Amino acid sequence: MNSNGEAAPAWDAMVLVGRVARTHGLRGHVVVNPETDFVAERFHPGAEVWTQVNGLEQALTITDARVDGPRPILGFEGVGTVEAAEGLAGAELRIPESDLQPLPEGRYYLHQLVGCRVDTTDGATIGAVTRVDGGAGAAVLAVAGAQGEVLVPLAQEICVGIDVEARVIRVQMPEGLLELNETKATITDRRGKRGEEILSGASRSRTRR
Repeated sequence: MNSNGEAAPAWDAMVLVGRVARTHGLRGHVVVNPETDFVAERFHPGAEVWTQVNGLEQALTITDARVDGPRPILGFEGVGTVEAAEGLAGAELRIPESDLQPLPEGRYYLHQLVGCRVDTTDGATIGAVTRVDGGAGAAVLAVAGAQGEVLVPLAQEICVGIDVEARVIRVQMPEGLLELNETKATITDRRGKRGEEILSGASRSRTRR
């Protein structure tokens, strides 16, 4: 439950915005590896994030935030010692999907691509996106196809049309890539979590706010 006594949203339905890397100092602060393009907007005093420790979800209210560098340093209400902060090491920080920053037309979050049908420009259906590996700038779509998993780079020259509303992605596959990928190949080391708050767009440029 959060500070208002509200029940935790479903963990798998929430969006990943960061991971606790390590403790910082002696007062319970932690260094966070962000998984969002909106670091300052997401991590500020008073903001609430959810985490899961020992299988239990709990809300954490940010009391202190320093976001001068690429990795914010955060303090949380009720976490005032190194020992307490150590218990958060490696923990994911998530938010309800309803709290995501609104995006302009033509932009989308990577997690919104999961479930989209992938068609070639010739009209053939490859399959449906089951996950997105990596992050913006180096993302790969894992597509469940009839012959197995197909890995499609999320690059402008390959993913030539993305319609999140229609749930369709049009791809122009380089010669031989489809056959090469119809194997048992996986990217286990870079498997993405659901809904990292990283946005992208048809232009493949990373917009930051």
